[in-house]
Amino acid sequence: MEYSGILQNITKHISLEKEEVSYFTSLLTKKDISKKELVLKEGQPCTPINYVQAGTLRSFYCDKNNNESIIMFAINDWWITDMYSFTTEKPSMLTIEALEDSTIFQLQKIDLERLYVKIPKFEKFFRIIMQNAYVREQLRVIQNLSMTAEERHANFLKKYPQFVSRVPQKQIASYLGITPEFLSVLRKKATKE
Repeated sequence: MEYSGILQNITKHISLEKEEVSYFTSLLTKKDISKKELVLKEGQPCTPINYVQAGTLRSFYCDKNNNESIIMFAINDWWITDMYSFTTEKPSMLTIEALEDSTIFQLQKIDLERLYVKIPKFEKFFRIIMQNAYVREQLRVIQNLSMTAEERHANFLKKYPQFVSRVPQKQIASYLGITPEFLSVLRKKATKE
């Protein structure tokens, strides 16, 4: 079934009746995205929230010198958006790019608002998703402030082992806030232990 992944994701937190499933899925837009294709470009308005059905995406920020900082990765069964732009309706600060051929379902903000009115339990679902995302980002900030690069790398491998084979090492280094060369040193050290 085309929607089985996203529906399983939702039923982790709320249960839906058949007609609610039909209404929800009628609001989704399926997109197949090629590797390196942009889902969102910095400066554009971010109107959808994206569910990754298959593939891998990344969101990143570019500073004034065009240096990229990875904000997050999203693989199968994850949600991704530029929450700042999605919420405030201001231009996005992030770019979202496919790291491999991917399939996503998009839910536009206007349709999300309609969904909240017609099926209020979706407010609970998206509240849980946003709370989990906030906790994840808060922990990441604290880890960046309190852990060594080696500890952050070990924590990343433990928490997200599925990323190692799907995400270029250069981008993992960016996510961890270290250089690719230093990541290479850490990886060699970890394999010796």
